[in-house]
Amino acid sequence: MTATFDTDTAREARLNRNLTRIAKVDGTLSVLGLGFVTPLLKLIVGDAPAANLREFGRIIGIPLFSILLFLLLWAQLAPRVQTSLGAIPGPADVWEQAVSLNEDHVREREKEAAFYVRQDERNAKLIADGQADRVKERAYTGKPTYYDQIWTSIKTVMFGFMVATLIAVPLGIVSGLSPAVNAGINPIVQIFKPVSPLAWLPIVTMIVSALYVSDNPMFSKSFIVSAITVTLCSLWPTLINTALGVASIDKDLVNVGKVLKLSPWTKITKLVLPSALPLIFTGLRLSLGVGWMVLIAAEMLAQNPGLGKFVWDEFQNGSSQSLAKIIVAVLTIGIIGFFLDRIMFAIQSAVSHDTNR
Repeated sequence: MTATFDTDTAREARLNRNLTRIAKVDGTLSVLGLGFVTPLLKLIVGDAPAANLREFGRIIGIPLFSILLFLLLWAQLAPRVQTSLGAIPGPADVWEQAVSLNEDHVREREKEAAFYVRQDERNAKLIADGQADRVKERAYTGKPTYYDQIWTSIKTVMFGFMVATLIAVPLGIVSGLSPAVNAGINPIVQIFKPVSPLAWLPIVTMIVSALYVSDNPMFSKSFIVSAITVTLCSLWPTLINTALGVASIDKDLVNVGKVLKLSPWTKITKLVLPSALPLIFTGLRLSLGVGWMVLIAAEMLAQNPGLGKFVWDEFQNGSSQSLAKIIVAVLTIGIIGFFLDRIMFAIQSAVSHDTNR
């Protein structure tokens, strides 16, 4: 009997240790969108099998069922819709084009590698022949692949978003702290906040073309135009939420700052920002989502490199495979938007105690 009791006690202690370890990683898993792993880990260590199995089914089973149901309906209904480019492609056709785009990327990278090998061999021969003055280094100018378009769009949206953040957060803090500044800024926000990116784009294009003149520019004009358009449309959610978060901080904290005679910088960094961080990050997440949508529209209209241009080019191409490639791009845009939001949520969790999603 004593041996059995000791065994049960050791098993319970081991279970508690495992549950403690799982609890430590649960927050990280949730931030990464892997919350379903927690009940699975608890199942593995033997904690409340029935309850954790139900939880696992709720977190992962129901979403998987919804996705499978969507794919089934898509596969059944898509062939019945005829367009000028043929029937709407089903999941199998879209997957086939996704694989094809990946293969195109691999082939293009092989061409690029072969180009540089030939260039190095040619330059080495010129040096060996005593004609070093004829050596030239040229960049590969092949067509951008699908992955190149994705990377271009991500770089552009992040640049525009960072510029918007650097403008909106300080301005929002000042607006939240000062009713007079808020009264002056609010009409401008209300006027420009609803303006479509399609309205900003021609203005931005003309201004950039007039002012951004250089023989050796650091960034291409198309990149600057798209990034500024993203900035103009994505700064408003961050500005509004920052001002609201700062204006809503506990008045007792403000009074403590006055009693302690804190400097403005200390007051902002030690009192204002920690209290306003949840709303600031809500604005940042909204701004990044808006910026991503705006960018795709701007790239389509201005024909700037990126996923938007890829979609428009495939639409203009009009081949039997174009519609499937457009759907690949649509799914890519959605998946990237999801991951951008999760990244922002991960940063929010790392710098604050707020875990609202």
